[in-house]
Order: sequence, then C-alpha cells, then structure tokens
Amino acid sequence: MSRAAIIGGGVIGGGWAARFLLNGWDVAVFDPDPEAARKIGEVLDNARASLPALYDRPLPPEGTLTFSASVTEAVTGADWVQESVSERLELKHRVYAEIADALPERGFIASSTSGFKASDLASGGAPVVVVHPFNPVYLLPLVEISGDAALCGRAAGVVTAIGMHPLVLRKEIDAFIGNRFQEAVWREALWMLKDGIATTTEIDDAIRMSFGLRWAQMGLFETYRIAGGEAGMQSYIEQFGPTLSWPWTKLTDVPDLDAALIETISSQSDAQSGHRTIRELERLRDDNLVAILRGLRRTGSGAGGVLLGHEKTLAEGGELDGLPITLRQAVPVTWTDYNGHMNEAAYLELGTWATDGLMKRVGADEAYVAAGKSFFTVDTRIRYLDEVHRGTVLTVTTQVLEGVGKKMRLFHRVTKPDGTLAATLETLLLHTDLTTRRACPPEPQVAEALEDLAAAHAGRPAEGAGGAVGQRN
Repeated sequence: MSRAAIIGGGVIGGGWAARFLLNGWDVAVFDPDPEAARKIGEVLDNARASLPALYDRPLPPEGTLTFSASVTEAVTGADWVQESVSERLELKHRVYAEIADALPERGFIASSTSGFKASDLASGGAPVVVVHPFNPVYLLPLVEISGDAALCGRAAGVVTAIGMHPLVLRKEIDAFIGNRFQEAVWREALWMLKDGIATTTEIDDAIRMSFGLRWAQMGLFETYRIAGGEAGMQSYIEQFGPTLSWPWTKLTDVPDLDAALIETISSQSDAQSGHRTIRELERLRDDNLVAILRGLRRTGSGAGGVLLGHEKTLAEGGELDGLPITLRQAVPVTWTDYNGHMNEAAYLELGTWATDGLMKRVGADEAYVAAGKSFFTVDTRIRYLDEVHRGTVLTVTTQVLEGVGKKMRLFHRVTKPDGTLAATLETLLLHTDLTTRRACPPEPQVAEALEDLAAAHAGRPAEGAGGAVGQRN
C-alpha cells in the first residue's frame, strides 16, 4: 500500500496527510477550500520539524503530495481513503456516495469522526469504519477504531505501519473512549469557570502541573494503583471509593453556554495565550510533545513503546563513501540551544549512538552486553565544523582506525544532507568484562569482525584524527 486519499484538508485532514507523507506514502488531497494548499503546507512544515525527531532511525523518503480537483480524482487508485470533513452526518453521507463510486474493489472509507458511530456512518450503504485520531495526528499515536470487524482489522494494520497505536473498541459507543474522558474534564472545567472557582489559566495549570504528567506515562488505572501504596489498587479503592458518592463534581449536569460564559472563556483565553499566533502555539505544542515523547521512548512507557515498535520497522545501516552508516537521525528540538543550533552535548550523544551502531555491526550487540562483555569509552575528541539546526537529518559514518586486542579506535564523520561535513568524533574504547570491570580481549567472533573492518578501512584518510585540542589536524 502506498497511496492515500485525504478527503477534507482541515486540521485533522492535514495532520493525516503529514503522517502518511512522512511515512513514505503518496497523498492526494481534495478540499474545496482555496487556501487548502497553504494550510496543509504549514502543517507539513511543523510535521517535518517534529515527527522525524522522535526516531533514532530515518523515516522513509517522503511521498508526493498532490491536490485533486474532485473527490473521484483523489480516490481513484487510492489504497487508503481518509474522510475528514465537518461533523455533519448528512454531509458525510453525501461525500461517501461520491467516494463509493471511485473506491477500488474491497476498498473502504476510514472516517476521522470524533463522535458518530460506524453504524450511523455506514447507514447509507458505504463501507465505513471509524478511524479517529488525536491532534496533532502526525505526533500523537492513538487511533480509535470501530465498525465491521474485518474492516477494523485491516485498518489497524495500516495505522500500525505508519507508527500509530490502534485501539479497537469492544462495543460501539458515541464519542468513543478518549473524547468521552475529554468531555468529562471539559464539562467540569466549564462549571468551574461559570461558578467563578478558577480561570482558564488556573484550570490548565491544575492539569499540566500534576495529573497530566502522570497520565502521559501511566494513564488512569496504573496511576491509581501506585496511589494505593504497597497494597495496590484494592487499597486505593477502599480508601477513596467512598468519595464517589460525595458531590465533588457536576459531571451529570451541563452548564448553559450563554453569552456571559462564552465571553468569560474567550476573554480569559485571550489573556492567557493571545500574545501568540496559532502557528506559534502549534510549534510550542509540537516541541513540548517531542521532548515528552522522546523521554517516554527511553523507557518504552506509554506512547514511547509505540515509537520503539515502529522504529524497529524502519531501515538502518547501509554505506556512504565505502564506510558503514552507523546512525541517521533528525536533530530533535531537545538537542538544540537558545540559538536553535545543535548543542555540544548533543554531538557527544550522537557519537555514542554511532558507536553503538558500529558495535552491533561487529557483534557486540544487546545480547553480547547482556552476556557480560562490552566496550567502554576512555577518550573522545570532537571537532565542530559547521552549524547544525533542528530537523536536519544527519548521517554518521564510522571508520575503524584500530581494532586489535582490547582497543577499538573509531572515527565518526557527521554529514549534512548536502554532503557538508558538520563534525568529526574520534573515540577510543577498551573492551571490558562487566563482571570484573577490567579490560579484557573481546570474544573471537567480535575480534575477527573488528579486525576485518580495520583492515578494510586501513589507508583511508581521516583528517582530524590523532590531533590535540586546538590543532587543525
């Protein structure tokens, strides 16, 4: 599968376009809005600066984006059709009738609806399954899927392949799972505003400074399990279960969104965030999400586990100029300083992962380390040769300068997409027995592979290797 049709190019449709494009799919968009190309272009700019930065391997080459003059033109030849038009059932049914005429055999429609059940969407006869994402679609992994079981299974396979996490609903329900939670919090927030208990800023602070951070990694039930202490969930329920009968919330009532409440919300929101444009807020949101998600991927918690699983399907390795590629990675915002440049510490981290890439090539991989042997770094020299900015995809090649006995001396070249050499790193490592913490010869298969690479790389120039700080060579 390689071609997606996006019907409706608003915030969600544009996010879907970016998610598919950056995962190597060609994308055809239909949207009658004359500004659709500009709007989707701006969404793509944000996605290109953020999604690749989540991974330590490169995403596939970007697909081709086209804008179609009709629904039929966009859908013809598509392997996946994503409908993201306005939340009006009669409009969706009209659009489905147009899509159905151009669907390939066994094709179906994936709807981004945030509330309609699949049975309602498919009542006109079109094959429709709910595939509901969360904004920004190109960063947040969850997709709620509902409808015909066979279609749900097919849809789940596709969204998994583009780095998302399918949650197939056990039963049809309006607004699905995630939006029902959001509505409950939203409803309670509106009451607090209406009753003068808190402002929009204070409500947002209560979320982002406390349980929002916990939910990002553990969700609801794991969080409460910890709150129960050593006795676990049963203890938590025994302690706090009775509060469910106390009148803490107003979740069964809906406040009247009259002119006064709307003005309160709007004026407080303007005071809170009005000094930033929507695009500035989107970039801030994306930068924060990249930092949080990269933190989660280190432990595999929550959405971090989805990233790691998807990353394993991405290509790695290869050669450049006759040297092994040991790392290719987009520079995340977490690697940049106040000038927007890649900072010094990030170069060292980049070299660390490139060294790991070389170690895997010679057999000193995770299993080798788990068995009690590894290489420890004892010296590193970095030369900074050209500026690097966030989002730049860097390619690292590694030359083995020495691979005899206990020593492994490597020379990493960090190259920008235009071929410019951004930095070099020379690093010396000693093979170590992790049980004794003393240097020792590597296992025969690792020693042989390392010696073979050293022999293959012998005689190649390595400008900058062997020098001292401040020297040109």
